[in-house]
Amino acid sequence: MSTRFCEGYDRDDDESEDKGSTLPYKDRRREAHTQAEQKRRDAIKKGYDSLQGLIPACQQSDISGYKMSKATVLQKSIDYIQFLLQQKKKQEEERNALRKEVVALQIMKANYEQMVKSQQNQPGLADNRVSDELKFHVFQSILEQLFITFSTVSVNNFSELSAFIFTWLEEHCKPQSLREMVVAVLQRIYASRSNYSGPKVERTL
Repeated sequence: MSTRFCEGYDRDDDESEDKGSTLPYKDRRREAHTQAEQKRRDAIKKGYDSLQGLIPACQQSDISGYKMSKATVLQKSIDYIQFLLQQKKKQEEERNALRKEVVALQIMKANYEQMVKSQQNQPGLADNRVSDELKFHVFQSILEQLFITFSTVSVNNFSELSAFIFTWLEEHCKPQSLREMVVAVLQRIYASRSNYSGPKVERTL
């Protein structure tokens, strides 16, 4: 009897000790889980606050005092990122276009340098050189003639403009028409400049 009683007592005592040791463990586990969940929520909140501070549309809502939902913050963030991607693509296209222009200007520069070098090797050629003022006057006169003819084009709407522009090109910008116009301009300038000593227009064209 005493042995059984002792054995029963010892077993009951062990069970009570097990129960006593299990409860603190569950409490600690629950507390650790609560702390981890709180850290996760704090991190999410901090991330949303940082994201909201970076998006211009979200900053406007902060100024007005309106509380923006997380779903709205995410959507506006997506919209802003897509806008930035479009801007980046546009800037890349503009950069590529500028690179092409730089290459074209470099080619033109090389050609002009070659022309200058060629003229320097021919001293007598500079005496027959046409002045920049005369070149500008010729260019201005040609553009004025084209502008006068372009005044007949209707610009009331895009449909009329498209229809008239092709007719204008066929009528006034054909090679023969342009040649006749340039000849007339050069003849008029030649007649108005008595000190012009260059070759006759008919022979130069």
